[in-house]
Amino acid sequence: MQPQPPYDLHAADDDRPVTVDRREGPYGEVVLRRRGGGDGSGGVFEIIANGCFLMDTSDGRSERLLIRAALDALPAGRPSPALLIGGLGVGFSLVEAAAEARWGRIAVVEREAAVIDWHRAGPLAAVTAGALADPRTEIVHADLVEWLCGGPRTYDALCLDIDNGPDWTVTEDNGGLYSPTGLAACAARLTPGGVLAVWSARPSPAFEESLRNAGFTRVRTEEVAVARGVPDVVHLAVRGA
Repeated sequence: MQPQPPYDLHAADDDRPVTVDRREGPYGEVVLRRRGGGDGSGGVFEIIANGCFLMDTSDGRSERLLIRAALDALPAGRPSPALLIGGLGVGFSLVEAAAEARWGRIAVVEREAAVIDWHRAGPLAAVTAGALADPRTEIVHADLVEWLCGGPRTYDALCLDIDNGPDWTVTEDNGGLYSPTGLAACAARLTPGGVLAVWSARPSPAFEESLRNAGFTRVRTEEVAVARGVPDVVHLAVRGA
């Protein structure tokens, strides 16, 4: 599907970011930008929320690890495990999940209508079109924290990437996910032995302790080295039987 107006897809002559789309929503401003692309490569897309960089299409290793590590941590032989991805972002986690035949249903909860639009009929469709067309995939337009606290549906894995991590949230509302109430809601949505995987832009020993205090077991952290600064990480924990 080709991007539709009003997206501005002209390429910059250098690496300066160009605003492709800008929206005002219930949680503030969300912006899609592109860097480069003048060489025909398509450039790198970035998502900015309330002036804070969230993610881009330059790498994606840690977003893919979020899905792979959760699957590896599940009990061996669990048939067609159900997966919930919290946050659509630039789509790397969804693409990784859809590429793995072992997953059963795949639900993605995303609160920003603009982000969903960018994937369904915008510039990010080039990343996720195949994954969105997968019959296992369901996109849910909702606030993740609110959605986790309601409804009976359970999953074998929750892979959550809605912010920069438990110690660095873009909006106050997201902080509730990492609180005792939020972690209890995560546990309630997991099947026995189910896996909670949480992406973070830096390690958080305090969050590991919060997971243990919430009753999760086998708490550990996997790191992905980045070019500069502290590593991206995936915090992993298992709900007891």
